[in-house]
Amino acid sequence: MIRYLLDTNIVSEPAKPEPSKAVLSRLRERSGEVALPPPSIAWHELIYGARRMSKGRRRDYLLDYLRDVLRPSMPILPYDEAAAHWHGRARAQLEKEGLPTPFADRQIAAVAATEDLTLVTQNVSDFEPFAELEEGIRVENWFAE
Repeated sequence: MIRYLLDTNIVSEPAKPEPSKAVLSRLRERSGEVALPPPSIAWHELIYGARRMSKGRRRDYLLDYLRDVLRPSMPILPYDEAAAHWHGRARAQLEKEGLPTPFADRQIAAVAATEDLTLVTQNVSDFEPFAELEEGIRVENWFAE
């Protein structure tokens, strides 16, 4: 059963030369309980990050990791009508409060909210405004030991 929606910084951590042991441990412990946000968000960020690197072994390794390890290992959840509706309400409320947020973060938060998932990110402060909404989200940082 899916319980966690992973932000890009969590998904890319295992491919780093010295990945966080805390993140690796939690990914192992929660295998089968994690998903990626819609491909238009996290998948784009991952492919973009790898493709902008200079050609070489590191870039090839990352692209292979994305294609052969990451993509087959977890589902990519859709940004659907329910998420778009939540997103619109959240955006209006946060902007009224003077808290504009990046579009991609709002989409990720909307999927977490409508799927009742805990959002896992290293950038907790980026998602705190969404946690404080009436129909807010849960946020965890797996980098914290």
